[in-house]
Amino acid sequence: MPLIFLNKLTGRDRTQRANRQLGGLLAFVAGAINAGGFLAVQRYTSHMTGIVSAIADDLVLGQIGLVLAGIALLSAFIAGAMCTAVLINWARGHRLHSEFSLPLIVEAALLLIFGVLGANLNTLVELFVPTTVLLLCFIMGLQNAVITKISRAEIRTTHMTGVITDLGIELGRLVYWNRGSRAAGPVRADRERLVVLSTIFALFLVGAIVGAWSFKSIGYAAVLPIATVLVAISAIPLFRDFVELRRTSS
Repeated sequence: MPLIFLNKLTGRDRTQRANRQLGGLLAFVAGAINAGGFLAVQRYTSHMTGIVSAIADDLVLGQIGLVLAGIALLSAFIAGAMCTAVLINWARGHRLHSEFSLPLIVEAALLLIFGVLGANLNTLVELFVPTTVLLLCFIMGLQNAVITKISRAEIRTTHMTGVITDLGIELGRLVYWNRGSRAAGPVRADRERLVVLSTIFALFLVGAIVGAWSFKSIGYAAVLPIATVLVAISAIPLFRDFVELRRTSS
């Protein structure tokens, strides 16, 4: 049963339930990385809205160095999303089972690199801190694009602005009193969507708490269980492709 569950989680054949389960898991991962990354480099790396606003502010203030830094962070996030799109479309073109596993296994490898960089932040600050921030932005773009592609933009995991906005909309529909005549019919909340949004928000928050506590307690070794989870949910489709490749080549 666990193997069947893991295969459905990242396999090529998708269900809405599997999409939402994967979205919840990745929201937890994103919360952990975002909060833990802040403790490492004192910067959140999934908030492109804030980064773009900071670019505008720094440009007006004449802080060209900070403008270039902001553009680099934005570019890293975009590059991560581009990487996911390339990997998924390449896998689809070759009819691989691992079209969604490939970006996640790349994310796991990059998290381990983040752990190595983080362990050396105090030695070459001028080199490792900017590199670590860029790497985290790339990872966030990579992961957000994975669940966006899988769910057709229904689910986001690396930032909560859209999730909380949609949650507020559904709560507004839920408490609407529906008095008087309405030509368009009564207002009804999508309770299933309300549960999904609440779950993603809650898992992101729990992930952030766990990530912050882990980084504070054990340092960069905290990336190991996160990377292990990503490897575990990606392994079965990758293994199936490996077996079929060996079968066809022999």
